[in-house]
Amino acid sequence: MNMKSKVALVTGASSGIGEATARRLSKAGYTVYGTSRRGGQPGQRSFEMLPLDVTQDESVDAAVQQLLRLEGRIDLLVNNAGFGVAAAGAEESSIEQAQAIFDTNFFGMVRMTRAVVPHMRSQRGGRIINIGSVLGFLPMPYMALYSATKHAVAGYSESLDHELRTLGIRVSVVEPAYINTPFDANLMKPDAPLDVYREIRASVEKRVKEVLVGADGPEVVADIVLKAATAARPKIHYAPGLASRMRLLRRFAPASVLDAGVRKDLRLEA
Repeated sequence: MNMKSKVALVTGASSGIGEATARRLSKAGYTVYGTSRRGGQPGQRSFEMLPLDVTQDESVDAAVQQLLRLEGRIDLLVNNAGFGVAAAGAEESSIEQAQAIFDTNFFGMVRMTRAVVPHMRSQRGGRIINIGSVLGFLPMPYMALYSATKHAVAGYSESLDHELRTLGIRVSVVEPAYINTPFDANLMKPDAPLDVYREIRASVEKRVKEVLVGADGPEVVADIVLKAATAARPKIHYAPGLASRMRLLRRFAPASVLDAGVRKDLRLEA
């Protein structure tokens, strides 16, 4: 089957990595459907948009069924929908806020996977690509909850690939580092802020904004998603750009050196 007859579904495609990925897949020949909670918005897009809230079972099922009615198949699922919590101490988020970020970043991916896999099984083929993060293998201070969700994404993806490989379905996780997107503008503020963290919270936020200014754009991730989607022998983990060097450091550098480097980069006291 050539790419012009393949159908891709990309969650969180209204902006950033999701939008860039949907555009890249469309350019490569896929029939692409993006999703957002608001559905299609006015503007020039090379792909269709569907309304979808990944935190709601009924919304997930309705979007998948609508796509199947329109196209009859789903060959590629890109789980991109997600959000983060602004720089904050781990104790500055309530249990409710922790549950909310997991409900989108992790359980949203699980809902989408459960809805799509039965159809891929019946086709005896398909690809699932989950958008993780460098923080899924190299946790960042003051981003504990986001790091935890991305660790969960990585573990789930590895297990799922082993389970589905014999059914003709492959699973990969793409783990970028800093990417210059509107993502940081939509960060959720901690809902239980403490004065003890006020200065360090502001310092870390400032440092992250500095790094983002010179970071790669979302097209870097989109290119890697296409590579993973079309590879004859896809890898489980893809780390584009800076993230590939950080993965090597995580694997080979002494823990004390890596620890010191993380703190130095964020200008934290030793």
